[in-house]
Amino acid sequence: MDHSKGLSALNYFSVFFAPFIVPIIIYFISADAEVKRHAIRALLSHVIPVILGIVLVVILFIVGIFSSQVNGDILFTTWILLILGYGLLYLIVIIWNVVQGIKVLRS
Repeated sequence: MDHSKGLSALNYFSVFFAPFIVPIIIYFISADAEVKRHAIRALLSHVIPVILGIVLVVILFIVGIFSSQVNGDILFTTWILLILGYGLLYLIVIIWNVVQGIKVLRS
């Protein structure tokens, strides 16, 4: 296996153990432009769920503020749908990272 392929795949597989630190370290350590490209792509795919998670918390906070004016069932349904949607998004990001890591290893 080529050294650059292993580092490129590690960027994607790091979603399971160190999603932010590994792509950042590999980006600054590696001199290979292709590895750096994969490091940036992996880092962005790891950051997107965090940003959307922050947005989700803000939405839940806003809904909570106005919950006195909303039926309890609607509030509960909103929370469940947002949390399930976030979980689905995170699952998609994990699957995407695994697929990209495997693609890099097979290329």
